[in-house]
Amino acid sequence: MTAERRAAERQAREAARWSREAAKARQAEHVAKQQKLAESKTSAVAEEVSLLDRTLVGALERHAVTFDSLKVKFEPQPFQPGKLAEPLVAPEWRQYEPAEPRGLDRWFGGMSAYRRAVAQAKLLYDAATASFQQAEAERVRALGAARAEYDRKVETARQGAKLYNENVDTNRDGFMQGEPEAVEWFVDKVLRASRYPNGFPREWQVAYRPENRDVVIEFELPPQQVVPVVREYRYIKSRDAMDPVVRPSGEVKQRYARLVASIALRTLHEVFSATQPQIVEAVVLNGRVSTIDKATGKKARPHLISIEAERSAFIDLNLADVDPAACLRGLNALVSPNPFDLEAVEPFIAFDLRRFRFVDSADELSTLDSRRNLLKLSPTEFEHLVKELFVAMGAEAWRTVPSKDGGVDAVATSKNLFFGGVCLIQAKRWTGLVGLDAVHALTGVMTDHNATTGVLVTTSWFSRTSEQFAQRNRITLINGAELKHLIKQHLGIDVVPGTSPPKRARASDNTQTGRLGPAGS
Repeated sequence: MTAERRAAERQAREAARWSREAAKARQAEHVAKQQKLAESKTSAVAEEVSLLDRTLVGALERHAVTFDSLKVKFEPQPFQPGKLAEPLVAPEWRQYEPAEPRGLDRWFGGMSAYRRAVAQAKLLYDAATASFQQAEAERVRALGAARAEYDRKVETARQGAKLYNENVDTNRDGFMQGEPEAVEWFVDKVLRASRYPNGFPREWQVAYRPENRDVVIEFELPPQQVVPVVREYRYIKSRDAMDPVVRPSGEVKQRYARLVASIALRTLHEVFSATQPQIVEAVVLNGRVSTIDKATGKKARPHLISIEAERSAFIDLNLADVDPAACLRGLNALVSPNPFDLEAVEPFIAFDLRRFRFVDSADELSTLDSRRNLLKLSPTEFEHLVKELFVAMGAEAWRTVPSKDGGVDAVATSKNLFFGGVCLIQAKRWTGLVGLDAVHALTGVMTDHNATTGVLVTTSWFSRTSEQFAQRNRITLINGAELKHLIKQHLGIDVVPGTSPPKRARASDNTQTGRLGPAGS
């Protein structure tokens, strides 16, 4: 074997060895990168879960929204014209002036050539000067225009901030007077200031009932998909694959239920912290989620939670240490047994509270002569009107039952009316607060007639404790404003309830209810 051949073989073996080592290094680098990627993806999932876990606690660390914090602090950016602020450089004669001849050149035709060069340079210098003056004038004009545009925008922004701040002050005054629109405006701002992770819906409706001093919120809850179904990621070297480790379904459901409860408590905390007790004594929160009904394939928005929280009970809670689900149970909240599976908590009747708000008596009186006043109807006429309404709403049978309290009492049946079955309906043509006693009495009548549900209709309004009791006992309450709109919607008749709550009245069960005389229902 020649020396050349042996050298060639050594080089081949050496190249093969380097190739194997390079491949091994590349493989190790690839494995390291994949493992690091798995750790990164796992950390991202852990961060998502951590944000969900801090849904309630994180909100406790933030300052409450105030009217002052909503105001705009007008601080315009300084005028920045850029290069327009830099004056152009004027041409100088020395840049154009030709060199004067020296020595013998001055005597042998040099001066004549020099004079001609000076004349030519003068022409170029004058032209450059004129061009400079024109460009500089254009710069000054553009600078002035930019400054004027800046001043215009600043003044527009200043006026906008001024108008916005004046609107904040106006709403502050209205809020302190308990004006519904002002209270709703402020609560909307409070909810808007609350920050949630990406993927959470930012939709809600707010209504304020001054007669009960409570805020009613219809809140859109996040879908189940916000809870990561993957717990971690593992890189499997033998298969060169990134495998997700699925989170147990029980844990996913538990986390979603905890999230729903945390959102409810957080919303209550934010509203109570930002409002004054003389304006907001309670918050009613209904949480629902947008989904697709698997049975029909149609869009659905089931309610997953409904709670009416009194400020006096809520402010004593130590929210930093509570178990959200247990806390809601302590507040007597109505919560879906299986939020993740979208097992709904159905309200008795879902009303748009903005539409069913009482209006001022002056507004009612403005067109009183053209509408029927419910308080001026006889008991028989009122009974007949209520009967027509419930038949239009789906009652299939109607039977009036005797009542000792002078109210219009009837039994209706329907497959779709409220929960179906037998529904006992009682109507009270009153001018004042319908307290707990009246609602409590209805449960006894329901028991006597083996009724599935009950409905109490009034021309006036209910106390908050009446509403709470009714919700726990399958009773639907319809106040005067709601009755007015239901009659308009189902019968096409415009009526006047004939009464409205006293401005900013405290809905106390100890308040004397204002009934009509013996002839009233």
